[in-house]
Amino acid sequence: MRYRPDMSVNEATTPRQRTHDHALRQGSGTGWSLAAVLIAALVMLPVGAVAWMALNPTDNIWPHLLSTVLPRYLANTAILALGTGLLSAAMGAGAAWLVSMYDFPGRRGLEWLLLLPLAVPAYIGAYALADFLDYSGPVQTALRGWFGWESARDYWFPRIRSIEAAILVLSAALYPYVYLLTRAALHEQSGSAYEVARALGTGPWGLFRRLGLPLARPAIVAGSAIAMMESVADYGVVSYFNVQTLNTGIFTTWLERRNAGGAAQIACVILLVVVVLALWERFGRRNARYHQNARQPRPIMRQRLGGLAGAAAMLACFLPFALGFLLPVGVILNYALAYPQGWVTPGLGLAAWHTVSLGAVAAVLTVLLALIMVYGVRLSGRSLPRLLLPITTIGYAAPGAVLAVGILIPLAALDHRVADFWLNLTGTDPGLILTGTGFAMIFAYLVRFFAIGQGAIDGAFTRVPPSLPMAARSLGRSNLGTLRDLYLPLMRGSVGSALLLIFVDCSKELPATLLLRPFNYETLATRVFEKASLEDLGNAAPAALLVMAMGLLAVVLLARTNLGLRKPADRAIAGTPTG
Repeated sequence: MRYRPDMSVNEATTPRQRTHDHALRQGSGTGWSLAAVLIAALVMLPVGAVAWMALNPTDNIWPHLLSTVLPRYLANTAILALGTGLLSAAMGAGAAWLVSMYDFPGRRGLEWLLLLPLAVPAYIGAYALADFLDYSGPVQTALRGWFGWESARDYWFPRIRSIEAAILVLSAALYPYVYLLTRAALHEQSGSAYEVARALGTGPWGLFRRLGLPLARPAIVAGSAIAMMESVADYGVVSYFNVQTLNTGIFTTWLERRNAGGAAQIACVILLVVVVLALWERFGRRNARYHQNARQPRPIMRQRLGGLAGAAAMLACFLPFALGFLLPVGVILNYALAYPQGWVTPGLGLAAWHTVSLGAVAAVLTVLLALIMVYGVRLSGRSLPRLLLPITTIGYAAPGAVLAVGILIPLAALDHRVADFWLNLTGTDPGLILTGTGFAMIFAYLVRFFAIGQGAIDGAFTRVPPSLPMAARSLGRSNLGTLRDLYLPLMRGSVGSALLLIFVDCSKELPATLLLRPFNYETLATRVFEKASLEDLGNAAPAALLVMAMGLLAVVLLARTNLGLRKPADRAIAGTPTG
């Protein structure tokens, strides 16, 4: 699943943080600051390479792109992003409102079940939906049997492989972002305003329109913007449904037309779109802070819903969960049971090993570099490292295909020069060391998910009392000793969470892996994509189940973080059954 770290630590420096940083800087050197700057340059290198290649193409096809395919790519990308944002907002905000404001049958279970679609990659949801609703699927087969229809000419059925279906699949996979943020915003509000509004005769719709929606608007906008950025970055769903977007344009221009400069130019357009969405998300939560009384705010008292109203609320929350989790898991599990030979087909074990090894190495390396960078920035009193820290999160917003363009071309050129140098020096050909192994994929994962490690580590540092590093300094501990003996033991939980989340995201990453993997090199994600593209879901099912099982680990972690610790007053329920 994709987890967006809280980056607010770098946006506003609190007095406690200033004290903490001052304590860290006592006796600090320049080595850590220099390391932070070098790591920031490494993380930003692919995006800079994309911009350079776009401005200096070998064969400039920008006029051709602008007059032919680019308008279609832009239009489809805009429709996909807007549709996904709106539908994700409706599903996520609606479910968050119902589970926060009302008590109905199954609410406690649905409150965390609504998170489970985060464990299912959107491309697996696309394969499942197409198989379920296609002409040979169970739905249309049952309709033909019930009504006596003999062929597709006898009835009308919506076209499955379309942009509308892509919007539905992406929304079902991404609405939990809106749900999580909106639910948190609603739980932070005081219940007094809602009680006064009810006393004045405001009905359920009025409460949502006049109170809930305005107060939760920043959270809804932020969640929708994240869903839109994810839809822009998607390749598996749009490729399977034959929707031509900017992301598919990179693959077409690079792999089919053999024009890396044109692919870089399309990548820059995607980056521009992502920057606009990121600014919109920042704009949406600029006023996300509301003043409350110093005393503990009065909790929202849930109203009981019974009868038809309770059943309708339960159904409204169950449908997104069913579409985003039950349907894909059910279809894939059915194939895995129907074709057990898929578990012993050649290549599955090797693909699983590649996924685990690459993900583990990338997770450890990403967290290690994030730890060094954040610690170096806090040790340094200079403005450059502190300025670069938030900029390194751009890789998280950039699609994997964009990063692949910025990594593979420069890395391949360097790889050939290293090989030529070694050949001239020793007379032996070492081969392609960087692009012929998993190095390029690990580098892409590092850049892509560096923000997760940085956000977790930065947040963990701020939770350490400033008196502790000052005490360590007085006892003669060096910077490295303070980090090793003081911070790391206190930050074990945050470090472990970051490792798990990065590992899971690496296991699901598709576009960058498809473009950067060596020849005949498979991961679980690429195996699922290739088998499903050949309509071989029987052999794709085992790999898909393994990917979803890894995703569940991250969802359980999020559920424990967001739903596990609850105050008794938060469970308060009031009112009489209605409906």
